[in-house]
Amino acid sequence: MSENKNQKLVYDFTEGNRDLKDLLGGKGANLAEMTNLGLPVPPGFTITTEACKVYLESGAAPAELRDEVSAHLAALEAKMGKKLGQSDDPLLVSVRSGAKFSMPGMMDTVLNIGLSDASVVGLAAQADNERFAWDSYRRLIQMFGKTVLGVDGELFEEALDAAKEAKKVTVDTDLDAADLKKLVKVFKKIVAKEAGREFPQDAREQLDLAVEAVFNSWNTDRAKLYRRQERIPGDLGTAVNVCSMVFGNLGPDSGTGVAFTRDPASGHQGVYGDYLQNAQGEDVVAGIRNTVPLSDLEQLDKKSYDQLMQIMETLETHYKDLCDIEFTIERGQLWMLQTRVGKRTAGAAFRIATQLVDQGLIDEAEALQRVNGAQLAQLMFPRFDENAKTELLGRGIAASPGAAVGKAVFDSYTAVKWSRSGEKVILIRRETNPDDLDGMIASEGILTSRGGKTSHAAVVARGMGKTCVCGAEELDVDTKRRRMTVGDQVIEEGDVVSIDGSTGKVYLGEVPVVPSPVVEYFEGRMHAGADDADELVQAVHRIMAYADRVRRLRVRANADNAEDALRARRFGAQGIGLCRTEHMFLGERREMVERLILADTEGEREAALAELLPLQKKDFIELFEAMDGLPVTVRLLDPPLHEFLPDITELSVRVALAEARKDHNENDLRLLQAVHKLHEQNPMLGLRGVRLGLVIPGLFAMQVRAIAEAAAVRKDAKGDPRAEIMIPLVGTVQELEIVREEADTIIAEVEAATGTSLKLTIGTMIELPRAALTAAQIAEAAQFFSFGTNDLTQTVWGFSRDDVEASFFTAYLEKGIFGVSPFETIDKDGVGSLVRSAVEAGRATRPDLKLGVCGEHGGDPESVHFFHEVGLDYVSCSPFRIPVARLEAGRAAAESAGSDSR
Repeated sequence: MSENKNQKLVYDFTEGNRDLKDLLGGKGANLAEMTNLGLPVPPGFTITTEACKVYLESGAAPAELRDEVSAHLAALEAKMGKKLGQSDDPLLVSVRSGAKFSMPGMMDTVLNIGLSDASVVGLAAQADNERFAWDSYRRLIQMFGKTVLGVDGELFEEALDAAKEAKKVTVDTDLDAADLKKLVKVFKKIVAKEAGREFPQDAREQLDLAVEAVFNSWNTDRAKLYRRQERIPGDLGTAVNVCSMVFGNLGPDSGTGVAFTRDPASGHQGVYGDYLQNAQGEDVVAGIRNTVPLSDLEQLDKKSYDQLMQIMETLETHYKDLCDIEFTIERGQLWMLQTRVGKRTAGAAFRIATQLVDQGLIDEAEALQRVNGAQLAQLMFPRFDENAKTELLGRGIAASPGAAVGKAVFDSYTAVKWSRSGEKVILIRRETNPDDLDGMIASEGILTSRGGKTSHAAVVARGMGKTCVCGAEELDVDTKRRRMTVGDQVIEEGDVVSIDGSTGKVYLGEVPVVPSPVVEYFEGRMHAGADDADELVQAVHRIMAYADRVRRLRVRANADNAEDALRARRFGAQGIGLCRTEHMFLGERREMVERLILADTEGEREAALAELLPLQKKDFIELFEAMDGLPVTVRLLDPPLHEFLPDITELSVRVALAEARKDHNENDLRLLQAVHKLHEQNPMLGLRGVRLGLVIPGLFAMQVRAIAEAAAVRKDAKGDPRAEIMIPLVGTVQELEIVREEADTIIAEVEAATGTSLKLTIGTMIELPRAALTAAQIAEAAQFFSFGTNDLTQTVWGFSRDDVEASFFTAYLEKGIFGVSPFETIDKDGVGSLVRSAVEAGRATRPDLKLGVCGEHGGDPESVHFFHEVGLDYVSCSPFRIPVARLEAGRAAAESAGSDSR
């Protein structure tokens, strides 16, 4: 604590301001700001977050804290003309938490500190209201007992219910002073029995214990869970606000309420909030009695209502944002107890941002900072009607947002067949693999009982904009019997189910879906300039237009066919950053690739390649036409080998059964021997990418020729093909040099044969740590880098992304080892460090080196900011994440410009 010896630990409300949130917490900083504005704030002081940190680290408050609190308490007593806990006309205070970031309801508060057996009598005389005094005392014992002494809160509630039942009343306001005196005695007995000590009668002891309780509440399970959910750092600590009490429970001319300067649900201006007569603040939150709309206050207390409206206008103008306000009226006197920038829905965020621009309170740059990609994503996906009746079956990982309804099917063939017949289907599998692609495309959504957010199902679903729930372990999927069981519930094929990719919930039956007008806007089916255009769409349009004007990062799409490419272009894609050619070899073409891989002779291999070449060429012609004039990065074949070979177990069983019947199949025997030879324990780290291209002669050459010939065809048709050939899984420059030399030769041959000048560039995917560490050498042979952050994360961490999320990521998140999955948001310290160093080394070798990223992180809001910071030229993501990436790229540029100007 030595370094804090001279640090101020307590600030009067008159000493702080809203810029001191790190030190005073949000509540303390805003109480100080309102005090500075001359608004009616009850006097008080704030104990800083630094004091809390010391307490949490050492288990004891800083030695000098007691003296500082005493000095500020004495000043408060002098200002109020009364002393804490004195028997006649006592000063009472509240003790409230207040972290830098709002954590509503997660930490502790104690009201009415200073009441005792003696001072309650003085309070009753001063207020000329005996019932009020004893009501305040029972509240203190109840809150103090639960919060500070750890007594089960249910015991107090049961005693209160018993008192109401004895009086034959239903609400606590019908208990009179005599009833409350008896209740206080009961509460004190509960404390003595459960806490092993008497309720403290010394006011200063109450205060000190309450302050420590608020410090301790920073690390309660609920607070830690909330911080993990909201990504709030765990080392910030909470401030403690000690505020002189004002009372809303003094009678019908008193009350308490919550107000918003705009509707936090819609963003519309108006009078929004709740009010409760003759109550203290916790009554509104607890729902003990029904509140009335804030607008009713105008009839109940016109003077206070008019003053509150003026204060709300003052605060919104001052904070230039929606404000959330707590207030109390004490016998006709309005007091402000809290204000903060209010939480709001995604739709309200966009509407409010543009409204404030129109009112001249903020500029477009600030409006862009008031919204984020996560909010935009919420607006883009369809959602279930929240008011619908539902039957919950289970819950998995929310892998790809949206709401999907359809008949349960358990294989891709059925999904495609039923879909073609006009049925909406949900494909249900234990886990998906590339062979399920047709079924995934045909389905409204995908549900798996295994896997995580970066499993095959999740990644592909996000790429297609399909709703997906993964890892729903409580669902027992039996694909052979075509059914799924949950406990005693059996869902047969054809039964309707609904899945919510935003929450991970799975429902039986059809839940009504509400469509998204924002997606209709991005797809060009709704025009923001139309008179009848949705107000929300207009707000999104305006903010997106500004983001596109200011962003430096370009945004491309991960797309493997012309249909996805066209959709991506409608969503604002500026090219394709990743075309995965292995996705072109699924379905009917898989057997061709299988023959190529297993070919025994050069003739067999050449025949397989000759069969594939025209198909690949046609694929690329369609792709270049869809993306004419924009760059298209084509990744050469990069499948884990097992995805294109027969299943070794099934093949072994087939051969064994044939041998038992003495019905030998020479082809199956030969196939099994070949599969055994190529079988890998860890296919993701095996014969794939550039290694496959070097081991199978002619494979990459065929693909390069197809790309070059397709580009020549497109150019001959007066198009503007801009193909970029990407070599996957390079770990050393020699691999790239060999492939590039062959590719350059083939491109030259095509140019000579067609009389066309093809400006094709050749680069590589940086997805191995060695590639990142030797980027300076690799850049000598590469014209561009594209960071494959999925595999880079996998290889840096030593994680199998298909397994770890389901096996131990939950425990890592709960223990705080991860704040968020490194497959979801880039690990800046580890993976990000390699990206940064590779960028610097690559550009040192080749200053004009084009740099992008095409992993899942390319569409993650937080990761986009990192990629802007390290100087990449573009990010690439699935088509449905393009608007999110565009928005975040704009926010990153605006934020960077703001930092530079400061």
